[in-house]
Amino acid sequence: MLEALGVPAEDEALYRMLLRERGLTPAELTERAGRGARAVRQSLHRLAECGLVSRLAGRPTRYVAARPDTAVEALIARRQQELAATRQAAQLLLADLPADRRHRPEEELEIVFGREAVATRFQQLQQSTRHELLVLDRPPYAQNPSEPNPGENDLLSRGVRLRGIYAPEALELPGALRLIRAAVDAGEEARVCDDVPLKLAISDRSAAILPFTADRDAMVDSALVVYASTLLDALIRLFDLLWNVAVPVFAADPAAPDSDLVALLAAGLKDEAVARQLGVSVRTVHRRTSELMERLGARTRFQAGLAAARAGLL
Repeated sequence: MLEALGVPAEDEALYRMLLRERGLTPAELTERAGRGARAVRQSLHRLAECGLVSRLAGRPTRYVAARPDTAVEALIARRQQELAATRQAAQLLLADLPADRRHRPEEELEIVFGREAVATRFQQLQQSTRHELLVLDRPPYAQNPSEPNPGENDLLSRGVRLRGIYAPEALELPGALRLIRAAVDAGEEARVCDDVPLKLAISDRSAAILPFTADRDAMVDSALVVYASTLLDALIRLFDLLWNVAVPVFAADPAAPDSDLVALLAAGLKDEAVARQLGVSVRTVHRRTSELMERLGARTRFQAGLAAARAGLL
């Protein structure tokens, strides 16, 4: 678990031993770990440098483990500082490129092939985002759409602004509304638009990833990564235009009557999809929709969506 933070597995094993039993000596750890005494001493030295263990006063020498919550948080903070320094160094490396190669078109585009490679590249883009991530969301997906995206939670916990525009078909997937609700509760700004032309993610307005082909069945099998260019400027402009016409997925007041129903109707979902998301029958959707339209004085579902927006329900 701690290898991602630079702690070798054998060191973590000793740390876990000390978590379970306080005050073990190097000799006791050597016996229980089945390793050489020198190797154990080296592990203890590294763990102490990381702040994961410390020595007790007195003789013989005994070690105790630091609390995992505080110690691991400190490791994470140190790793983030190291990554920030590495990112800065990477920018300085650009100076080693000849001036005529720094902005060549072929170096402003990257093509990624393979479902796993596309998913990995998207995760890398997420993890490198420091200020804002803009997303156009529509099926199909390279990752399992029924499971939360841990990368989004990490972004939001770091204070990154996350704005997502969902296609209506994205809300039709089982459990989609529940996952989006959880993301919104965590800080995501989520809107829905009836015409999301493509999948897209833009990191800090400096890099974007989008499908390489317009074939929907192959959209997750290849991707185009775009860096600073007029194409990236156009993609950012596209997102901003869609954001201005999209409506919030959820009502500003979650306690407002039929708030979820209003959002789903405004998103353009069919009655069957609305029923699945709300966990009710299609007949119930028909009844509640009719009551809502009558209450808002609307003759069509579209008019009901407009009236709801004007009334501040969206």
